[in-house]
Amino acid sequence: MRTALLQLTSGDMPLENLAATRALVRQAADGGAGFVLTPEVTNCVSTSRTHQRAVLSHEVDDPTLAKLREDATVLNLWILIGSLALKTDDADGRFANRSFLIAPDGGIHARYDKIHMFDVQVSESETFRESVGFRPGQHAVCATTSFARLGLSVCYDVRFPHLYRALAKAGAQVLTVPAAFSPVTGDAHWQVLLRARAIETGCYVLAPAQTGSHPASRGKQRQTYGHSIAIAPWGEILSDAGTEPGVTFVDLDMGLVAQARRRVPALEHDRDFGGPDG
Repeated sequence: MRTALLQLTSGDMPLENLAATRALVRQAADGGAGFVLTPEVTNCVSTSRTHQRAVLSHEVDDPTLAKLREDATVLNLWILIGSLALKTDDADGRFANRSFLIAPDGGIHARYDKIHMFDVQVSESETFRESVGFRPGQHAVCATTSFARLGLSVCYDVRFPHLYRALAKAGAQVLTVPAAFSPVTGDAHWQVLLRARAIETGCYVLAPAQTGSHPASRGKQRQTYGHSIAIAPWGEILSDAGTEPGVTFVDLDMGLVAQARRRVPALEHDRDFGGPDG
């Protein structure tokens, strides 16, 4: 399956981001892709909860979701919308960070709400408290497509290997890890974490990313690491997009998943154990 990873520099105005995203989706389709992936928070990168409340939509009204569903139909594509920031009806007013798998008929084939919230202080000047604005998901999600079984995740999830082992044991052959990674943690950990998830599970790992300095009409401007990456089931890096927005193509061969798992059948070797004590 010819696959395309989109690398974006989304700002905090959803309709402007939508135009840029749709242009790259069409470029990916023109390049022969049948499966297109976008990064985390494709519709809006913002540090201002006030601004998010003003510009975000509920799922049923979200223009990015609606238009990309149309594009999937017109262009005959599978589209993984890495995630959208969406309003919810939660009493505390928190948003959802939700990934969508769109089928070529435009239907929503699967949804996944990011489970692990990025609540960290990565440097003296860079602190994130994702759980203040976003509510965590509760369920892992696999989805069967015409070309592979996918295991869905988002960004910070990559630090929790038990999630990916559960997805692989549920039949996932391809793990999707759309992201908006910090430059500090990206430089230190991005590639090695993603390669580890591929090697541990014998899965392809596809990680489309946000990149660069994100336009902000309100609140602090965000920086992200870029380097959208595709990794083979044996751990080889198939592509790295660097730091410029654009489209990166990679061809998937599910036979390599089976081959990697035959060579090292670690998914069959789990053992129960006791401890640790104390």
